[in-house]
Amino acid sequence: MLALRLSLGAHPAVQLRRSLVAAASAGTGFLLLSALGHALAHPDPSVSALRLAWCAAPLAATVYFAVAVARTDPGTRPRPGLSAVGLGPVRLMAISAATTAASCLLGSALALLVFLGLRGDLTALPFDSAGTDFLAAGRPLPLPAALTLLALVPLSASAAVVVALRPREPVAGLPRATRTYGRFGAYRRTPVLESFGAYGRFGKRFGPSARGRRTAGTAPEQEGAVETAAGAEGAAESVGAPPTVPRTVPSGLPWGITVLAVGLAVEAFASRPGPGSPADRPAALLGLALACVGLALAGPGLTHLCGRLLQTIRPGALRLLAGRVLMTEATRIGRPLGVVCAVMSAAYAMAALHDREDTSSAPLVTLGALLVAGCTVATLLTAAVESRQARAATTAALRRVGAPVVTLRRAAVLRAGALLALFGPLSLVVAELSTWPLTG
Repeated sequence: MLALRLSLGAHPAVQLRRSLVAAASAGTGFLLLSALGHALAHPDPSVSALRLAWCAAPLAATVYFAVAVARTDPGTRPRPGLSAVGLGPVRLMAISAATTAASCLLGSALALLVFLGLRGDLTALPFDSAGTDFLAAGRPLPLPAALTLLALVPLSASAAVVVALRPREPVAGLPRATRTYGRFGAYRRTPVLESFGAYGRFGKRFGPSARGRRTAGTAPEQEGAVETAAGAEGAAESVGAPPTVPRTVPSGLPWGITVLAVGLAVEAFASRPGPGSPADRPAALLGLALACVGLALAGPGLTHLCGRLLQTIRPGALRLLAGRVLMTEATRIGRPLGVVCAVMSAAYAMAALHDREDTSSAPLVTLGALLVAGCTVATLLTAAVESRQARAATTAALRRVGAPVVTLRRAAVLRAGALLALFGPLSLVVAELSTWPLTG
């Protein structure tokens, strides 16, 4: 009941994202029911199993999008004071999983209604058109099998949300800051030795947190300058400006390049002369899948590298801000961006191999391609929204110290242009290299 109240009282943008999750779940559920209908109409189990296996890509894309929407839901975000009323991290995680399951169940119910309507079970006449043998209109539909297939999306999405949003304990074994003692037993953070008499020197113990305080004899205009300097330093530290550098560097770039090279090598091995076309060999499709996985793994590392390249050769304030934001948000933005590039490369390769004369499964192929592409692009946009929410305090700090809105917008445009300049040609190159062994 609490999950339902949070869902109904959410912001319209949040409701729109949940509606998109329900639409993606409806499309995936319809594809699963179509695989069941094809199995009822055709006695060959291998072809039906292959059609069911092709539904794994839309299912994975839908679950990936549902997790991204759950991460950006402000209604289930931990806030101070909620634990006192029984809404701790575990309870909020359960509410988020229940909300995701409700959206997916709504989409699955819609898919069942549409499928039954096209079959003619809800109306007098079935939908009569070319290439609709997957409906199995003249055969009874096994309801337990249909419900089992429709339950795959809600169960998978809710389980993925639980795994992604589970409360994480602090990692044991990390080095902790040792407490040291200074002059006269005072606590210090760093064991730096002081000279004799340094303790009584005025202003010696003032750190960055005390720079914005008004001291005795400070003029009002000098006080404003001190506060502006302190705010600028805090904003610079929060966005990762020098001398503060993001400590966590994504480690997936070498692995991504390795998997990508292995995938291209497998495709080249499968394209050797032999009986049958290269596209009919399982090794060719395996190589294409490995190439796409490698490109997705390399996304965060490439985003971090793009942020570093923006700051080379005497950068100004605009390039410095854009580059440090990319380095800080490399994992959050780079992972869905790499997935989008992988999907684009795979779609380009599959379009070159698709037989245009076979129109029996054209509607289902189009629906699956739209689902995968739409879910991955929507996940990227959702990750951008999450990144913007994470930088809300930084943006507010920059505005307080006088940063104009035009500068922040130019930095955003510069980040988008740099990512497009790096990932666009890379996706085309990987797509061409993946298609050449398959069509040769």
